[in-house]
Amino acid sequence: MELKDTIELMQSEDYKERFMAEHQQLIIRYKKLKKMYDNRDNLNFLPLCPKSIYKMQLEVMERYLAILEARAAIEEVPVWDCTSE
Repeated sequence: MELKDTIELMQSEDYKERFMAEHQQLIIRYKKLKKMYDNRDNLNFLPLCPKSIYKMQLEVMERYLAILEARAAIEEVPVWDCTSE
């Protein structure tokens, strides 16, 4: 799944569908940043930020994901199983 695949849900009138899109987008962004972080030494460009900044961003994204998943459970919003990809 790519960010463009979440457009329809993000534009929905239904807040649960917008919530699902937000969750999907966060997972997509997290996985891309994590891949860059893990492969930093083999990139075809040199990231300007120190590795510690990217690590901090990943940690915040993980907390945000945990919050969204807690809300999803309480509000009965089906969320994307990120372990399936």
